[in-house]
Amino acid sequence: MPWRIVVGLKDGVRDARGERVRAEIRRHLGIELESVRTLDVYTVDAELTDDEVVAAANGPFCDPIIQQAAVNQPLAEDFDILIEVGFRPGVTDNVGRTAREAIQYLTGRSFADGEGVYTSTQYLLKGAVDKQTAETIAGDFLANGLIQRWTILAADELDPAKGVPVNVPRVVGSAEPTVRTISLDVSDEQLLTISRDGMLALNLEEMKKLQAYVADPATREKRCARGLSAELTDVELEALAQTWSEHCKHKIFSAKIDYTDDNGNRQLIDSLFKTYIVGATARVRENLGERDFCLSVFKDNAGVIRFNDDWSLVFKVETHNSPSALDPYGGALTGIVGVNRDGVGTGMGARLIFNTDVFCFASPFLDKPLPKRLLHPRRIFDGVVEGVEHGGNKSGIPTVNGSIVFDDRFAGKPLVYCGTAAIMPAELNGRPCHEKAVQVGDHIVMTGGRIGKDGIHGATFSSEELHEGSPVTAVQIGDPITQRKMFDFLTIARDRGLYNSMTDNGAGGLSSSIGEMAEDTGGCELHLDRAPLKYPGLQPWEILISEAQERMSLAVPPDKLDEFLQLAKEMDVEATDLGTFTDSGYFHCLYRGETVAWLDMEFLHQGVPQMVIPARWTPKALREPGLAMPQDLNLELSALLGRLNICSKESVIRRYDHEVQAGTVIKPLVGVANDGPSDAAVFRPLLDSFEGTVVSHGICPSYSDIDTYHMMACAIDEGLRNYVAVGGDIEHVAGLDNFCWCDPVLSEKTPDGEYKAAQLVRANQALYDYCVAFGVPLISGKDSMKNDYQIGDTKISIPPTVLFSVIGRIEDVRRAVSMDVKRPGDLVYLLGVTRDELGGSEYYAAHGELGRNVPKVDAGYALDLYKRLNRAQRQGLVASCHDLSDGGLGVALAEKAFAGGFGIRADLTAVRTDVPLRDDTLLFSESQSRLLVSVHPELRDDFEAVFAGTDCALIGEVTEDGRLEVTGTDGRVLIDSRIEDLKQAWQAPLREL
Repeated sequence: MPWRIVVGLKDGVRDARGERVRAEIRRHLGIELESVRTLDVYTVDAELTDDEVVAAANGPFCDPIIQQAAVNQPLAEDFDILIEVGFRPGVTDNVGRTAREAIQYLTGRSFADGEGVYTSTQYLLKGAVDKQTAETIAGDFLANGLIQRWTILAADELDPAKGVPVNVPRVVGSAEPTVRTISLDVSDEQLLTISRDGMLALNLEEMKKLQAYVADPATREKRCARGLSAELTDVELEALAQTWSEHCKHKIFSAKIDYTDDNGNRQLIDSLFKTYIVGATARVRENLGERDFCLSVFKDNAGVIRFNDDWSLVFKVETHNSPSALDPYGGALTGIVGVNRDGVGTGMGARLIFNTDVFCFASPFLDKPLPKRLLHPRRIFDGVVEGVEHGGNKSGIPTVNGSIVFDDRFAGKPLVYCGTAAIMPAELNGRPCHEKAVQVGDHIVMTGGRIGKDGIHGATFSSEELHEGSPVTAVQIGDPITQRKMFDFLTIARDRGLYNSMTDNGAGGLSSSIGEMAEDTGGCELHLDRAPLKYPGLQPWEILISEAQERMSLAVPPDKLDEFLQLAKEMDVEATDLGTFTDSGYFHCLYRGETVAWLDMEFLHQGVPQMVIPARWTPKALREPGLAMPQDLNLELSALLGRLNICSKESVIRRYDHEVQAGTVIKPLVGVANDGPSDAAVFRPLLDSFEGTVVSHGICPSYSDIDTYHMMACAIDEGLRNYVAVGGDIEHVAGLDNFCWCDPVLSEKTPDGEYKAAQLVRANQALYDYCVAFGVPLISGKDSMKNDYQIGDTKISIPPTVLFSVIGRIEDVRRAVSMDVKRPGDLVYLLGVTRDELGGSEYYAAHGELGRNVPKVDAGYALDLYKRLNRAQRQGLVASCHDLSDGGLGVALAEKAFAGGFGIRADLTAVRTDVPLRDDTLLFSESQSRLLVSVHPELRDDFEAVFAGTDCALIGEVTEDGRLEVTGTDGRVLIDSRIEDLKQAWQAPLREL
């Protein structure tokens, strides 16, 4: 019989967790309770002695100063309803795994197969609550039914001798793993049924391509020689579906686009990716010539650029949107630990130095009914923030840059962008560290975590909109501790030269990692029955495509295999030999010695039919609103500062460790009280050097509602503007594009597909135009193309969104510049031109308007300005610098002032414009390529000399009175507010989240 250990706080010790849960139940559900207390429960399903269990309960499971423990007895008392929440069978239980390891250390022996520790939490509710209300609390707040289950008991139902009945969440698998065959010699309708019922996410043309493949006499003959029939096995069908999925194959970006612009001009674009993304980078690198700093682009897990002669920088940003819609915590945690594997798995391996994160949510205060299967945005907000926090903090990686964007269309699917940067030696063991290659005869070794049902169909699920059939098995929960141990082991293995290549097990699991690595040699022999499993009963196809986390695949030479496996054992990291890489030309999988997959490598990787997508651009008929001039611009500015897209995100930022590794120079929050909004992060990856790297980003989906061309241009400019604001070298910077789009393929479900596809084309055209003009190569990126919710007649599509991230160098971090004003008497300059460009702005949105005049970017003008700013920074002429973005000049002035703790006096008559503008336009226009700079008065002449002949306007000065005072074009004071009041307006909205 399993043991049950209950741990709780002693009498008189404050239960902060219970208090938080009580407050959030009130906030989320409107249910008022007298109190909520919490208890931790460990169900130990193992052969242990009484003494061993008691030692665990009072040792590693309990802090004897503030906690007490009970074995096989309840601690619950003084409650009306008890809710116990635990994981469903097969769901990763990180605390349970750690508890098992603690017992193993305590007893000195390992658990047997099938033994384990399972955790749950008891919530003791006191107040006017019955079982029906408790069911609402459990299902709508305390638990996610996809991955968790719960038990509800009234006080009089608790047996003091037994407590809550023990229910061990064992996974019950098939009695005997089997391999099914699937006949594709069926009608078109039946082919689509096979795809739909199997969660394959393949269209009719693709299914017919598979049908033709197995019908080919030559294919049948070769399959027969391997003991296979003409019918595909489930292992083969799943491998093909994973490899051909939109998530992995990027079929939309590889498609032929039949594009017609608004003038009727028609163009056939053969691959957006090759034409605009690869094309832009090739052009930029050609223009850079000997100054080209790109080392590895578009061919590995992440991009690599030169940092200096001895070290290279690695950078990657991924999305984890679909899993985060189902399970925000697990989806987001998996997103950050997954992109960490991308960084480590690039080239021969790299050391992680920092993380970034950007989230797009609906308002957490949304107060209207949601369609079925959608979680409330507040719940998604809380889960995503916590998931990324746990993934990054527990891995010992600082989170240094990010943002949060709000739009209620993200209720259908949140966007969760997770980025990671790493550093690797320029050379390792006599060859470039960013290069790797599998050799024929290398052993296939999987290391890290074990395989379970986690993430089954994750790749294909993420290739579709969220719908009623979206599988619960797509959810994964990462384990950063296991992963960190693996990373430490791989660093030593790398330096000892124990492997030839590696990659991560992300989307598609072994199917993806081994299938891709085998392209180096032209084949593989993979023994699925050798794979270590979390629990028995997995089918061979599940072993192949499971996305269970914390796993890497490596190519280990035969003469290094024993040393590799011995090192793994010494470092308590599991590593398993699963087969060999061959030159057979086939993806060959076996189970218990029998061939279960024999797929031609060329067909597997190149056989997917190229899509043809129609696209037609018809600009929307938009107008500029006729807003009256506001009577009180003080109120307008305060209201803007409190908008969700502008207000402080400190409550989220403070949850992330940005100091670990001791390299963060410009931090996410800066200023006299360390609570001002930084533009970008500056990081020292090598603590014996003052060379630094700068990371920033741009994202502005609201502009997509007017024109995605200018949305993309503005995102690029914003990313670069933030980058140069802190001192990043504009001539040594690389970009990453992460597209998140609604379905752009014309169909019955998407009747406006031609317009959405045209939006995608225009964004790519801008990406090419502006990256070439700015001289910024693209080194990596990702697309997520099915960000829609579709159940019944309800469809919610996200606004087309692109995150443009940039990374580069700063020669000396001691020259880095923060955004906060530094001292009274400093002069305040506005760099750039302000135009009538309020379309898609926060100011218009605050008044329920969209507008037409979207901001536009002049890349040549901006590049000259940014180069001059770099020159002024290197000469030490800039005291502070802040970019102008959401909310324009008014918001930037307020932020600079209250971040520095001083006032600013500014005059709008000095602002450079192309035509006369109204005062509210001058204050809130979101024209691009503008920066607000403060300069010490004694450096005025030198500073103005650097910007001679440009739009550099002296608009004011820093004051000691702690007020923001802005004079309008008619000489009247428009704004006169205390910076404390402005700061309060800015900090209040999300302070309690």
